[in-house]
Amino acid sequence: MDIATVAGLVGAIAAILVGQALEGGHAGSLVQATAFIIVAGGTLGAVAVASPGKQLKQGFGLLKVAVFPPKHDVNALVTLILEYAALARKEGVLALEPKIDQTKDPFLRRALQLLVDGVDHAVTRDILEEDCHHTITTKLAAAKLWETAGGFAPTVGILGAVLGLIHVMENLSDPSKLGGGIATAFVATVYGVGLANLVFLPIGSKLKTRIAHEKEFKTLIIEGILGMQEGLPTSVLSEKLSAFSGHPPPAKKA
Repeated sequence: MDIATVAGLVGAIAAILVGQALEGGHAGSLVQATAFIIVAGGTLGAVAVASPGKQLKQGFGLLKVAVFPPKHDVNALVTLILEYAALARKEGVLALEPKIDQTKDPFLRRALQLLVDGVDHAVTRDILEEDCHHTITTKLAAAKLWETAGGFAPTVGILGAVLGLIHVMENLSDPSKLGGGIATAFVATVYGVGLANLVFLPIGSKLKTRIAHEKEFKTLIIEGILGMQEGLPTSVLSEKLSAFSGHPPPAKKA
């Protein structure tokens, strides 16, 4: 679990509630089921109109990635590729065949299979880069759903406030209801702005960061497999992958 995501959300909500209390208000005044239904339902409806059904499903599916990020250890990947390269140079690429079934990452498994099958260098690059491009493009489009929701939510919140004020105007004959009615109306604006800036937009930003890490991970795999196909010495491949990833080469064992 990504503690920063959970702690950030909880901390932001807590800060708002503490500020509300310091101003003499109480948390109960911010709990309005009607306002929440208007904002959440209206935003969801707007996003559904703006996004294809498949993208909508994928966008919600990515939510777990924001809280439970996949492990993309670049240094561990570089070390693993160098181990594969050393084995391939010593015993031939066919020695990597048993490693295919032992590999958990599906992209690395596919890349190893292409290497073992002796697929042409250019064809291997085309296949892996197209796979990477399609995966990353699809996920970025799905992540954009959260940014779209962040754009709609404040406007829907204003719509909820206007609807609440209309209800207040209908009860001008009873002054005792005006104060509470106006307060309730503006809760919808709080929900809209709050959901956009504390939930939707941050989730969209974090997902884009996660996807960028995945792209880096897949690109390293591509460069590593292509380097093995070219027969690069392990030391040269180590320098290439480390420079490409922005990480120092793994320390050599004594």
